[in-house]
Amino acid sequence: MNPALALARLVLSARPSPVPRRQRRLAGRHALVDGIPFVLPVNSADTPALMAAFPADRAAAARLLPGGELHPLALPGGRGLLVVTVVDYARTDIGRYIEFSVAIACTHGSRPAPPLLPGLLRGSFGTGQYVVDLPVSSEVSVKGGKGIWGMPKHRASLDFRVSDRAVSSQYEDDGRLGMLIEIERPPATRLPLRVAAVNYCAFRGMLMKSSIYFESAADIAVGRWAQARLVLGDAPGVAALHGLGIAEQPLFTCFLPSTRGILDDHFESWFLTSEEAGRTFGEPLQSVVDLGLSEEWPAPPRFDVGARP
Repeated sequence: MNPALALARLVLSARPSPVPRRQRRLAGRHALVDGIPFVLPVNSADTPALMAAFPADRAAAARLLPGGELHPLALPGGRGLLVVTVVDYARTDIGRYIEFSVAIACTHGSRPAPPLLPGLLRGSFGTGQYVVDLPVSSEVSVKGGKGIWGMPKHRASLDFRVSDRAVSSQYEDDGRLGMLIEIERPPATRLPLRVAAVNYCAFRGMLMKSSIYFESAADIAVGRWAQARLVLGDAPGVAALHGLGIAEQPLFTCFLPSTRGILDDHFESWFLTSEEAGRTFGEPLQSVVDLGLSEEWPAPPRFDVGARP
């Protein structure tokens, strides 16, 4: 075994779980929120996922962030970071569904953060990602994700494909291509990850902050060893991404064959402000009021965008 990889596994294995004590204390208790039954914690299991991060124009990314307190993560050369994460939720309280997250890595505060430090001091800089688009497979996932946590979920046609060579996902919205992400499977690094991540979302004119914790053995490729293909369509959710100058070469790719995750039921929100009176951000409350609890999926994507695994 590669000595550096063995050391990395040893160090990462020693990290404590990021799950708050409150989540462990409430385990097994029941909640009924907006008609959706949950057994605490709000978790998932046996769930594969892929992730790819692409450098993008930081100034263009800043224009997509609402309010005045979110700032794109700073990379060298005036670049920011677009993060695409697709999760094939196999076991959850609301059934199986796929979630396709398109986000901009960011910090939260009164001013932009310096390079590098937000990765080391995430709590001090409010490091996380602002979710630009979040299609999912089922109506109940939209009702819960948007109505409770403020996530910009909408129902779409999705798939998640895994082969010996690649992992891919594609989404279509009302017959229009949204995005295809395809990564070459990284080497089997099997790095033990115990990670806490923060999502920022706009809903009802507010900035919603939620936290997710997950554990997995991750296969990761970085730099020139990371290979991916990203294809943008013309669906409404990705329209703003065409001006980001997204690089073809990803900064890293990651495949998680099986994850365990917890979405914290505690979340925070702030008003999103603007110099213009009357401006609002995100969808209104009415967008979730009439949603039901269906776990049915739309038909799978049909666009042919080249070879798939």
